[in-house]
Amino acid sequence: MDFRLWLVRHAPPLVAPGLCYGRLDLPADAQATQDCARALAGTLPTRVLAWHSPLQRCEQLAQALQALRPDLAPKPDARLQELDFGTWEGQAWSALPRADIDAWTADFACHPPGGGENLATMVQRVQAALQAARQQARQDQSDVLWVSHAGVARCVQWLLQHPTGPLPQAREWPQEAPTFGRWVCYGL
Repeated sequence: MDFRLWLVRHAPPLVAPGLCYGRLDLPADAQATQDCARALAGTLPTRVLAWHSPLQRCEQLAQALQALRPDLAPKPDARLQELDFGTWEGQAWSALPRADIDAWTADFACHPPGGGENLATMVQRVQAALQAARQQARQDQSDVLWVSHAGVARCVQWLLQHPTGPLPQAREWPQEAPTFGRWVCYGL
């Protein structure tokens, strides 16, 4: 039997345009969160195991969804967090030194932007979560729901397209991700 991963991106965060935020713990727009939860609640199948990033913009959506679907019991999973941009968090992208951004894109997988987390580490943690999701889906005969971030969605895309490597280069990294408050489904 085939199972699906429902990967949902949080609603728009309450942040000024152009700011770098990854692990910056920001709330999401409350109305957009409720709208997403209502749309998703009616779309999800009856048997779903749910996890969410512990960042509040994802937790808000997980809680709103559970209020509409009490059968769901979303649990936080740190592996579903966005990339940690270190000292870049909360800064305007336009204010970051061009040399720092160039150093990151030159060694995209291994250079930690702002001294935070490098992409290779993020891909590894998302891969571990994906392996656990596959195992849990088979064991419980159910789909899996992740309430997460665009970076996690891009990691999943990369892993499904390149299950045995290589590490991504900047020009190869997926640009597509669900828009705020939307989702994508993948076969597990």
